[in-house]
Amino acid sequence: MNKKELYIGVMSGTSLDSVDVALCEIDTESCILVHSKEYPFDEKLKEEILSAISGSVTLEIVGTLDHKLGCLFSEAILSFLSDFSLKAEDINAIGVHGQTLWHAPDSKNPFSMQLGDASIVVSKTDIQTIADFRRMDIANGGQGAPFAPAFHQFLFGNLKGFNAVVNIGGMANITLLGKKLFGWDSGCGNVLLDYWVRENAYKPYDYNGEFAKSGVVNEDLLELMLSDVYFKKSAPKSTGREYFNSMWLEEKLSAFSLLKVEDVQRTLLELTARTIADDLEGKRVDRLIVCGGGAKNRFLMQRLDMLTSCSVKSSEHVGVDGDALEAMAFAWLAYKRKHREEVDLKSVTGAKKNSLLGAIYG
Repeated sequence: MNKKELYIGVMSGTSLDSVDVALCEIDTESCILVHSKEYPFDEKLKEEILSAISGSVTLEIVGTLDHKLGCLFSEAILSFLSDFSLKAEDINAIGVHGQTLWHAPDSKNPFSMQLGDASIVVSKTDIQTIADFRRMDIANGGQGAPFAPAFHQFLFGNLKGFNAVVNIGGMANITLLGKKLFGWDSGCGNVLLDYWVRENAYKPYDYNGEFAKSGVVNEDLLELMLSDVYFKKSAPKSTGREYFNSMWLEEKLSAFSLLKVEDVQRTLLELTARTIADDLEGKRVDRLIVCGGGAKNRFLMQRLDMLTSCSVKSSEHVGVDGDALEAMAFAWLAYKRKHREEVDLKSVTGAKKNSLLGAIYG
């Protein structure tokens, strides 16, 4: 009998805007969202993480952040259990991605570091927790990212036509759903847009792309950014805030000091849209399913629709809450680990073999 089980997924992405928690009912054929909720990311902790990513750190700082993030995730989960009147004993396991501090799969000594002490989560929630999903794939020669494509295949693989999925969070990743699964990080999603609007319009994000829409694209700046070596690389490839960050942007802007701030924002939005569209060019995709925070940016969605030859729809149009999708993915990955099932990702990450992903705590 195909028994349905309850799993919680927890995700805090590159944007550091919230802790997303999702409860899913999962079996071998489906992953159904039961409840989801976003919990605020502590602002002081956010600044500490950004400081650690952009500067030099001590082991004490790394250990402290690991502890604080473990507590943050635990508090979000406990609030979630309370908010939806859930009992810990009814949950099979929690899948916690952790907060990425550094992602370097192509370095001489490849690694990917996610913080958030899973032992604290087990201690505070009394629920078995699965974390540390990326390192086994890297140990097997893969990028350790993106992992969303395997879940996209599970959710959307039976849809008619040739579909692609793009998750636009801090970074953007693309999935091609065909006979063989392909996926990669196209580059920056919201990370530079959020940084620039926060610094120059004093808003946490650019609602519906309104700030960007008030500017015009600077073609010289756009071409300079598009010439970056990352966009020229072939898949498998993955990236993060350790690469696309304020220093990357300020270096590109050094020759454009007279540019209006709204024109920079407009050009950054075009960069996100263009890099996604360029990666899809020639792929003959019928429909692009968009999820993540970028799907809420109306102007970004319009630009994707203009730049691609396919139909562009949010994941809600195919029955999946785009805000909860990444947290759902880690609930599903926890299910896969609990059942000792390898995740079919080698065609995405470039690993020499598929891996059992995640370490079990508790």
